[in-house]
Amino acid sequence: MKNTACKIVVYPLIIIFFSIVGCSKENLNQKDKKVLLVFCGITMVNPIKEIAKKIEKDYNCKIEILQGGSEDIYQSLKMSKKGDLYFPGSDSYRKKHLSEGLLSDFMFVGYNQLSMIVAKGNPKNIDADIKNLLNPKYLVSIGNAESSSVGKQTKKVLKIAGIYEKVLLNATKIASDSRTMNNLLKEGAADIILNWRATANFPENKDIMEALILDESIAPKKKLMINLTTCSKNIEIAKAFMLYAGSQEGQKIFYKYGFLDEIIEDRKFNEL
Repeated sequence: MKNTACKIVVYPLIIIFFSIVGCSKENLNQKDKKVLLVFCGITMVNPIKEIAKKIEKDYNCKIEILQGGSEDIYQSLKMSKKGDLYFPGSDSYRKKHLSEGLLSDFMFVGYNQLSMIVAKGNPKNIDADIKNLLNPKYLVSIGNAESSSVGKQTKKVLKIAGIYEKVLLNATKIASDSRTMNNLLKEGAADIILNWRATANFPENKDIMEALILDESIAPKKKLMINLTTCSKNIEIAKAFMLYAGSQEGQKIFYKYGFLDEIIEDRKFNEL
């Protein structure tokens, strides 16, 4: 790290078992609505909220969105064994945890892609060269590889480039998730963040920051997949959620937030 004032920003694992039980019972007692629990990586919360409103209306249900770093929320799901959908920031989490038996059918809905993100208008004239993360004149933030999908992908990309350890030493903040990095940029505590490209398109960010697009040979797209869990108590509603997310209407939502470059025909389930 650059100096003694620098600190690692790492949030503890989100312990939500008791809150899940409490919220579920409370909502079930109110109007006898079924409660769908969605474990969602922080980056994808905006489109998931929009889809949730549609499904709540159509199925007269309540949808609880439990958000956090992709690994953290999986461990919370694993601990509680309560939840209907798991939506991490990369398909690598499905591959990593599939053998544990908690994940079932899935729906492909879009992509995440790493990008260098800077303040709107790029006032420091930073070009889209990943080696700028090594420049000591810039305040740099990257994600924590142990807690988030963006951190995991960052480590992979920078390892391939042969600069991961050097970037760690130059970074002023190691952030727990994508939202934390965006806040650091907004606060002026970072000049460059290496974050998911889509986050620069979010309504709360688009007038404040912009993405410097990296070539796919450096930063390949990572597939986004919504996973049905094997502990789901609301399979019909969960599958309806997945189907809507993969429909053309759902794709328009993901496109709006920067997770898709084009809209195609309705997508289908991928079943185990």
